[in-house]
Amino acid sequence: MRYVEEFRDPVAAKSILAAIEKVVGEIGATAEKPVYIMEICGGHTHAIFRYGLDRLTPAGLEFIHGPGCPVCVLPMSRIDECVEIAERPEVIFTTFGDAMRVPGSRKSLLQAKADGADIRMVYSPLDALEIARRNPDREVVFFGLGFETTTPSTALSIQQAAREGLSNFTVFCNHITVPPPIKVLLDDPSMMLDGFVGPGHVSMVIGTHPYDFIAADYGKPIVVAGFEPLDLLQSVLMVLEQIRDGRAEVENQYARVVPEEGNPVSLAAIADVYEPRPRFEWRGLGEIDASGLRIRDAYKSFDAEARFKVGYGAGERSVQEPEGCACGQVMTGRVKPHQCPHYGTTCTPEMPLGALMVSSEGACAAYYQYSAMEAAE
Repeated sequence: MRYVEEFRDPVAAKSILAAIEKVVGEIGATAEKPVYIMEICGGHTHAIFRYGLDRLTPAGLEFIHGPGCPVCVLPMSRIDECVEIAERPEVIFTTFGDAMRVPGSRKSLLQAKADGADIRMVYSPLDALEIARRNPDREVVFFGLGFETTTPSTALSIQQAAREGLSNFTVFCNHITVPPPIKVLLDDPSMMLDGFVGPGHVSMVIGTHPYDFIAADYGKPIVVAGFEPLDLLQSVLMVLEQIRDGRAEVENQYARVVPEEGNPVSLAAIADVYEPRPRFEWRGLGEIDASGLRIRDAYKSFDAEARFKVGYGAGERSVQEPEGCACGQVMTGRVKPHQCPHYGTTCTPEMPLGALMVSSEGACAAYYQYSAMEAAE
């Protein structure tokens, strides 16, 4: 426990907070004209609120919550396609738990399960492989979802299925990549962003070089961060120091975990199994070129889109968000969760209207959970 406790040391936190306040003052940032730092990862958003970092940092610093929650950015049409596949009588549909309650236009996977669909929560695609082995007379579909963090495990599972010749296992691939939506945000003239706290888990896989364009092309600093409170505070300080010094670099605060070149085994598996899609729809951001992955033709027999004729290339459809739902605006940092008209009233964790209130990395869920804890104190 000592290792974890060192990253939660209150004495060290006070020292970094004092340094942050000093640098914010040197920059000349105020509550009326703050420095805007986007934490890309939804895990960082939850850590910021869990540890109260938003309340401890000075008023001249404003956190902007980014699109780094894969469940949140998935468009409603893809949930509809999950339900469509899962409701087939021959299918056992497997998924991570945080996707079960994400609403589609008709129902969520949890509601489809209640209506009789065979939908099972798994902790790994390897669990789905085992279900396929045990049920050779059923079609077992795994809901492949996530950024570069979870993409390698799905790729390795597809490779294993190919080695075994499992003909009843497919993946409904919704894996997406972090850099393209960041470029879209930076190209938006209405976005006020001074720097970024980069995702730690994604960077374990891809390394730090995929972010080079942020500094080189847009002149914005980015610091890859860990998830403990001292990790985040130190990363924010590093971003602020770059802004103060007029620098724009890619720095790695999470070097104890994140290698500069990424994980070669994971990257090799991804390259073997997947290729970029020409485009992919993101909730709140629309279609983004080369931002999603699809299964290569060499592994096409394991592609649920091809087997069940859904999704891209099969008359894909776009579904409008519920009226007044601000998920897209929250995810792109344009508004805060509490500014959504449905927040905490017609959209709660028990009865979610949008994905951001459901996901364990959703900004709305973070606001709701930790604001309630703050009120209880």
